[in-house]
Amino acid sequence: MNTIGPALGVASALAAAGSAAALLVPEHGRAGAVGVCTAGVGAAGAVAGAAALGGAHWAARLPELLPLAGVDLAVDALSGLFMAVSGGVVAAVAVYGIGYTGHGLTARPVQALLPVFAWTLVLVPTAASVSTFLLLWELMAAASLLLVLAEHRHRRAVRGAGLWYAVMTHLGLVLLLVALLLFAARAGGQSFTALRAAAGALSPAVRGTVFVLALAAFGSKAGMVPLHAWLPRAHPEAPSHVSALMSAAMVNLGAYGLVRVGLDLLGGGPRWWWLLTIALGALSAVYGIVQAAVATDLKRLLAYSTCENLGLVLLGVGAAGLFSTGGDRPLAALALAAALLHVVNHAAFKALLFCAAGSVLRATGTRDLDALGGLRARMPVTCALFAVGALGAVALPPGNGFISEWLLLQSLIHGLAVPGVATAVVLPVAIAAIALSAGLAAAAFVKALGVGFFARPRSTAAAAAVESPRTMLTGLGLLTAACAALALFPGVLADALARATAASGLAGGRPVDAPGLHLRLAQVSGVLAPLWLALALVAAVLLLALLLRLVARAPRRRQAPLWDCGAGAPTARMEYTATSFAEPLQRVFDDVLAPEQDIDVTPVREAAYLVERVRYQRTVPDRIEHRLYRPVLALLAEAGRSARRLADGSVHRYLGYGFFGLITLLVALAVTR
Repeated sequence: MNTIGPALGVASALAAAGSAAALLVPEHGRAGAVGVCTAGVGAAGAVAGAAALGGAHWAARLPELLPLAGVDLAVDALSGLFMAVSGGVVAAVAVYGIGYTGHGLTARPVQALLPVFAWTLVLVPTAASVSTFLLLWELMAAASLLLVLAEHRHRRAVRGAGLWYAVMTHLGLVLLLVALLLFAARAGGQSFTALRAAAGALSPAVRGTVFVLALAAFGSKAGMVPLHAWLPRAHPEAPSHVSALMSAAMVNLGAYGLVRVGLDLLGGGPRWWWLLTIALGALSAVYGIVQAAVATDLKRLLAYSTCENLGLVLLGVGAAGLFSTGGDRPLAALALAAALLHVVNHAAFKALLFCAAGSVLRATGTRDLDALGGLRARMPVTCALFAVGALGAVALPPGNGFISEWLLLQSLIHGLAVPGVATAVVLPVAIAAIALSAGLAAAAFVKALGVGFFARPRSTAAAAAVESPRTMLTGLGLLTAACAALALFPGVLADALARATAASGLAGGRPVDAPGLHLRLAQVSGVLAPLWLALALVAAVLLLALLLRLVARAPRRRQAPLWDCGAGAPTARMEYTATSFAEPLQRVFDDVLAPEQDIDVTPVREAAYLVERVRYQRTVPDRIEHRLYRPVLALLAEAGRSARRLADGSVHRYLGYGFFGLITLLVALAVTR
């Protein structure tokens, strides 16, 4: 029996029930009712996705739901992978959200939108026509925008973040609309089947235009530099469970769209498509993690980490397209499998990190790492689970992020044998970008853990923090279990990855085998045993602890306080802050970051030569935002002020505008017909 259709029906019914519960259930039970329904939406989506990854296919046409065009749905293995990822994230985050939203986020509109947003995350990959895809895509964007604005009455920064998000996401929608409508117009139909069949007959100019527009549109949703400006603003300001859904599920759909359009519908393309994708992916990875390494806002750090990880995914997609163009389809399948596995791994550890950050925010009321500290003793479970997510984010064994980045590196290293000057130049740069991003990620998350959790508390709120309630810890525990399973047993996804890569159009055989507890690359040399590697690391740590304990059994020495020059016991002010920890890295990347500093000297009122106070402030703005977006915004503002002169209230002038506009239109029609 095909379970995809019934599962999607259950997800739709639960989404409607969750929204109804938000509007009808009293406040004391609202969070629980909405959370259970939303978790059910995620679970149903995960079941449907798992069925598709198991080899099932499903399609449906609902002509009465959308006027003129109807609704076309279809699920294959590629859709199933993203549905399963989104569903799993939604289910765990919804359980976490029951406890999180029970403390100040119980407003009916916010609660009613959460199941809708979760439903769109599951349904977007099922779209099988241009109109259906655009409808679900815009519904997802609108629901997430309203959720980002949930706390706009409490913090002014939320309004600015919402404005940036609204502009950038709808700019991406316009680009996507133009790309898909151009594609459909030249293909003579709007169904994905018609697009797929007509792609080979399109001119290179049309295909290239469609791809570039799609890359910009989907890359913007994925946080691709330089179209990332909304992400480090919106993700920190959204409620933490919404941030987790956006960063661990929604941005993945940008990668899905690029794979679906670039590899499946267009059937691949010339080398420059994929060289551009690799370049933008490498830029996003390095720039994102550099910004994360110097960030002092915990959620902003995680947001920039999302730019880094989706940059790695785009790099893998670009490498797959490049290898496919070069004729090495098995290597292309391996690169795409690595990218898709990183989507899965990133979803698990980034949802865990954002939810853990939400626990910290709920307990302390701040995201500023310089004002935190001491949380290891006060929030031990949250600290331990954040460490698991951080281990995955830094791509070190036994973290789950290590497996997918290892596969990606293997595909790039073996890809050096693919002929071509561009390949010989680009691939070593891509490998260096991955290595650099991994090193900087380690620095960023050591800072987050060391300063935020292990140092002495730097504020009263941090010193008084308490552990999160059970529902929040349950959601964190589910995500931690997913990270552990992906880290130790990634081979269980071997069949699913093979089916997903084949569904994308790269039928290059089975890219990864999983004999026993090993992970073996099927077409090239490479073997990894994640479970044995993790056990070896644990054994090494235990052996080291045992040796230290044996050494400590030596004759005891008398302990006495050391001479401290009369300074007394160290205080929190003597420890590294997040700012000071990142200062050496900031110096290294000074030309890239372009930090701004301000020194304000206040003299004593009675004597200008005596200083009462010196105020030093150093900020690290987003340089791309300053150099690219601010001039454009200033130009648009000036154009708006100038345009006011055209609307002076004169009826005669307005009639003249209409007359000349009509004449211009008639002339244009006469010339073009």
